[in-house]
Amino acid sequence: MMKLWRPVGRNELEKIEAAGMKGFPPRLPEQPIFYPVLSFDYAEKIARDWNSTCPDHDHVGFVTEFEVDDGFAESFEANEAGGSAHRELWVPAEELEALNRNLLGPIAVVAAYHNGERVG
Repeated sequence: MMKLWRPVGRNELEKIEAAGMKGFPPRLPEQPIFYPVLSFDYAEKIARDWNSTCPDHDHVGFVTEFEVDDGFAESFEANEAGGSAHRELWVPAEELEALNRNLLGPIAVVAAYHNGERVG
């Protein structure tokens, strides 16, 4: 199994919760890729430094954690996004439903941030 993380704002987290923590919402038309990240540290950086400081996200950010089947995850390309510590799994938007079917358990919120600070 492969453990992945996804930094999210309030709106995306509400959609995940509405799905019973069993799947990620469809991408918007302008979002052709779903990109979970390969380390907690990178997810934390995005949730803390971007989501939780942005008015569009109500100044909150969350890190979600989930696991997928190795065989399924290996069918997607891992890419660097600005450095070797910033690695993402690039899942085409049209494959997101398949990713949701390959989740090994529920999605968990493992960290929360408000105005750049960890809370809870």
